[in-house]
Amino acid sequence: MTSSPTDSSFPRRPAVGRRAVLGAAAAASAPALLGLSAPASAAPASASSAATPAAAPSPRKRPRALPGGGDLGPNVIVFDPSTPGIQAKLDEVFKKQESAQFGTGRYALLFKPGTYHGLNAQIGFYTSIAGLGLSPDDTTINGDVTVDAGWFDGNATQNFWRSAENLAIVPVSGTNRWAVAQAAPFRRMHVRGGLNLAPDGYGWASGGYIADSRIDGQVGPYSQQQWYTRDSAIGGWLNGVWNMVFSGVEGAPAQSFPDPPYTTLDTTPVSREKPFLYLDGGDYRVFLPEKRTNARGVTWGNGTPRGTSLPLSQFYVAKPGVTAATLNQALAQGLHLLLTPGIYHLDQPVQVNRADTVVLGLGYATLIPDNGVTALKVADVDGVRLAGFLIDAGPVNSATLLEVGPQGASADHSANPTTVQDVFIRIGGAGPGKATTSMVINSRHTIVDHTWVWRADHGDGVGWETNRADYGVRVNGDDVLATGLFVEHFNKYDVQWYGQRGRTIFFQNEKAYDAPNQAAIQNGSVKGYAAYKVADSVTAHEGWGLGSYCYYNVDPSIVQHHGFAAPDTAGVMFHHLLVVSLSGNGQYEHVINDTGSPTSGTSTVPSTVVSYP
Repeated sequence: MTSSPTDSSFPRRPAVGRRAVLGAAAAASAPALLGLSAPASAAPASASSAATPAAAPSPRKRPRALPGGGDLGPNVIVFDPSTPGIQAKLDEVFKKQESAQFGTGRYALLFKPGTYHGLNAQIGFYTSIAGLGLSPDDTTINGDVTVDAGWFDGNATQNFWRSAENLAIVPVSGTNRWAVAQAAPFRRMHVRGGLNLAPDGYGWASGGYIADSRIDGQVGPYSQQQWYTRDSAIGGWLNGVWNMVFSGVEGAPAQSFPDPPYTTLDTTPVSREKPFLYLDGGDYRVFLPEKRTNARGVTWGNGTPRGTSLPLSQFYVAKPGVTAATLNQALAQGLHLLLTPGIYHLDQPVQVNRADTVVLGLGYATLIPDNGVTALKVADVDGVRLAGFLIDAGPVNSATLLEVGPQGASADHSANPTTVQDVFIRIGGAGPGKATTSMVINSRHTIVDHTWVWRADHGDGVGWETNRADYGVRVNGDDVLATGLFVEHFNKYDVQWYGQRGRTIFFQNEKAYDAPNQAAIQNGSVKGYAAYKVADSVTAHEGWGLGSYCYYNVDPSIVQHHGFAAPDTAGVMFHHLLVVSLSGNGQYEHVINDTGSPTSGTSTVPSTVVSYP
């Protein structure tokens, strides 16, 4: 890097090689590590049936009621300030996970309230670190929670699937490093200092997402191509490369797109923070933050946070190897689901039918449909919370992987919406996978708050037809809000929006790298499928801070007519759009519909539209 790290113009670098093909990192299932068990608490058994006359056939026995609560399994590792060898245990997990991009290890590192000294928690793949207090300030690490890119020669564009939540950090140098790409949320964190989002050496980076966090010092994105920050407070923001979006952020830079490329909304229209595990004395509970409208700033720091909580005894604590039938039995009993770290194979959909059900994953718990089923379906009910897990497509094509609401869902959920938070979907990469449409949102008022829906461009089981996935996200429901929408590499449309009054704040996309030729992506008379398509029937829709990139490295002569397509009507509005050709591997003719300049040769410079129409 030639620019000074403090140069506010830093750096407008291309993302060539952003997803260089890697062999799938083989990793055996991680051995059991130190864990702390939560006390078991049995749910009441169902009443036994009355005796039947001797002449009648014996009634079928009801399945024994599943217990709520229980231990959190071997890959949830719980520390308190007196735990010996904390740094050694952190290093042991990181050694397993540092480069295990497509491995099977899954870990949650949980810290009881208190103060910890001299730690550097390096966070690798499929690893979550979190405090167990009601407030981030209940759990303070005098040290660092670090993501860097030494494993990939200083390139941070593949630092996926990891998270930090609910901790206060006092960085050793005054600045904490969190150099991540997609699917790596930084939630409910308090950094008593600055935050550096770039890898050591300021190599390429492609993130990212911050929510409900306070960074006392300056945030330096440096080489980060794009970033979304929601409902937080920051001491300052250093620079922008292509697309930096803020909503409800105290201390955010002023609106200035495209130079610098800041999209700043004073508030977030509707938000409800992700559920989280915490300790109430010696008992585990799950806190459910309340919904906010026109939200700004963090939800914590002024007394007890607003919301409700549930005891662990009301959750079925699932372990890898459990069947979909057992998960559905637990849900039918009225239990919520806590998915402990690991991989869950499903031969039928997990069916959430009850209002206000919570499905919370720890340590990137991963659901895999084995026989072409949908992994998870939600009924058209109020207040379901899906959070913190990964869905990995199986080798038999699934029509869908996640469905929120059945087709035709129409109930009004404005008072108590369903939220989908840190739920990530992957097709290919860890092995062959196929899905026609990955995520379908049918229920009205759903909030999709940070997702990465990814048809893999590297790893195992990757190829134009090998991991075929035509559509990423389809929104049929009205009044849906997406905050932090990352959708990449689908064979046809990445996002299709049919619902009325939809809103998206921040969108990041790359078109599929591996299209073999122009004919393979031809959409009738249109060259290529838009990254984000609003249906012609829609009369009201709005988006802020949306970007699409192309890197057609198999056939660099491919032309994409536009990144965005929408009906020309007064109620459909976009603010701050951009398209980028990465080093001339493919070109865009326009930004949205027939508006916007073409991308320019081999120059990796965005073509922008400030407002449309």
